[in-house]
Amino acid sequence: QVQLVESGGGLVQAGGSLRLSCAASGRTFNNYAMGWFRQATGKEREFVATISYSGRVTSYADSVKGRFTISRDNTKNTVYLQMNSLKPEDTAVYYCAARTTYASSSTGNDYDYWGQGTQVTVSS
Repeated sequence: QVQLVESGGGLVQAGGSLRLSCAASGRTFNNYAMGWFRQATGKEREFVATISYSGRVTSYADSVKGRFTISRDNTKNTVYLQMNSLKPEDTAVYYCAARTTYASSSTGNDYDYWGQGTQVTVSS
């Protein structure tokens, strides 16, 4: 069983930055691909970013490419999402997810564990 706990969300003005963290329990974190997803009110969950178990392979949604960066520290069992140049349309609950395999994925159904989410609100 893996538990994921997100933190770092909050209220920020457009153009600002936030860094989300996701702390994972368990000794096999470095065997898991990780992902960030988000869900805005009234909308379906959407992919944001994903990273392979080693951190060498990353992928982003077109809407965040060039603004967000996913990274991980396997010594701390933590994955991060650095969000820069935030826009009001980035407002959503952001979820961290773990996939019990090496390869990253942009498909939510490929993930086995999910965090409780952290709210990000970007004001205009």
